[in-house]
Amino acid sequence: MSTIDLPHAAPARSRALRWTVAAVILMLAALCACLVIVSPGEGVVVTRFGRPVRVLLTPGASLRWPLPIEATVPVDLRLRTTSSGLQDVGTRDGLRVLVQAYVVWSVPARADTAERFLRSVQNDPDVAASQLRSLMASSLEITASRFDLAQLVNTDPAKVRIDDFEARLRGLLGEQARRVYGVDVRQVGIERLTLSAEALQATIDRMKAERDTVAAQRSAEGQREAAKIVSEAERDARITLAGAKAEAASIEADAQTRSTTIYQQAYRTDPKLYTMLRSFDTMDAAVGPGTRIVLRTDAAPFRMLVDGPSAGQGPKKP
Repeated sequence: MSTIDLPHAAPARSRALRWTVAAVILMLAALCACLVIVSPGEGVVVTRFGRPVRVLLTPGASLRWPLPIEATVPVDLRLRTTSSGLQDVGTRDGLRVLVQAYVVWSVPARADTAERFLRSVQNDPDVAASQLRSLMASSLEITASRFDLAQLVNTDPAKVRIDDFEARLRGLLGEQARRVYGVDVRQVGIERLTLSAEALQATIDRMKAERDTVAAQRSAEGQREAAKIVSEAERDARITLAGAKAEAASIEADAQTRSTTIYQQAYRTDPKLYTMLRSFDTMDAAVGPGTRIVLRTDAAPFRMLVDGPSAGQGPKKP
């Protein structure tokens, strides 16, 4: 028994196939409209009627409601670095210093901060970097006014407070950047720190004064040590001299005692010899290099000076 195709069956099947293909295409189009692709190193902010509702961070595919209900805005969440350039700022002690700082920042992966970033800089990182440079200039001026120049430039590492300077700068800059631009400051550092001509001369003068103070202190310590050594030497000399004088007096007293004993023995042995020796002692004590003595020439033994060698010898025998 053979099957007979009706004339209207082929057009019906063709229309059904076309509607099926169209439905599949519409479903694929709707799926593509709802599909969100997140690339590595970026986030996608999903907005609902223009307001950010969530941030997609995981690389891959996600779904959203089709337009006009929800839209997507890709946001670069990678770390970025911005330099302030050399800024002329004033320190607490009234001197000027040139400082160049850098800031490492990124857009936080949160809906509220992402919304603030989109509204403040229109999702443009270059605009955000420009705004951060302006913010860093004012923050550097405020931070530098809380430090003396000696705390930033010093030959003594223990007196340098660069870490405190960077921490204070980060706190001030981070709070303003988060509140105004919706960016998160990850790190702040000093790239370059140099002095103007006025500050350089003041620093040199201060260093010279510090060195002069140290030199004066060491000189005073040396003088005190020298005075102490001299005082101890003089004391030792006085003690030694007093001991020598006492020993000399003892020796002299002993010699005089022995001399007296010898004189007594000489007197007992020969009174005339004793008288002569005592006379010599008296003359030795009384007569010095500049002493003048007037004596009679007719008395012995000076009479020979007048009469000559032959006086008192008489005529020679034939």
